Amino acid sequence: MTETEQQISQWFATHMEQTAQAASTVVSPIEPVADAFVQALLQDGKIITCANGSANILAQYFCTTLLNRLEHDRPALPAINLGADATTYSAICRDNRFNDTFSRQVRALGKPGDLLFVIVDDGHKANLIQAIQAAHDREMQVVVLSAREKSDITSLLHPEDHEIALSNLPPSDAAPLLLLIVNMLCRLVDAKLFGG
Repeated sequence: MTETEQQISQWFATHMEQTAQAASTVVSPIEPVADAFVQALLQDGKIITCANGSANILAQYFCTTLLNRLEHDRPALPAINLGADATTYSAICRDNRFNDTFSRQVRALGKPGDLLFVIVDDGHKANLIQAIQAAHDREMQVVVLSAREKSDITSLLHPEDHEIALSNLPPSDAAPLLLLIVNMLCRLVDAKLFGG
């Protein structure tokens, strides 16, 4: 086995270890988060997502799955990714208000009964913090999916909010686990709303 092949094998082994660790630590909050999504949708609410950087890919994937489907045809479910609108995002940033990129949109689009789903892998979080504060101002429940435990975001959450936190993984290691959790949440939402 070459040195490169050994490195690749080690990456697989590390991923399997991290997956096993996540399975032992984040199983219990996953169903309550799915229930929160279902409750918002049943009460005619929508799920609004936001994330920075590569985590925004996961936010868009989640919204696409709700709006279209995961594995089986079903009615579309209302979900909006605030990071998908590049024109609005860049206009807010252009006016030197990067920290307001999501909170302005939450205040404009969010309403009581909606739910804000924040995905955090690492890096800049001030705009996510302000989005959470705006959601609370709009009487929205908040769910956070994070690559890190006990972040400054955790302290903002209200008792009715939810958090799923991995064990302080770097973004590149967290990404496949975050995607796995997003898929689990989507499967649970489908099962709880449509059976199967």
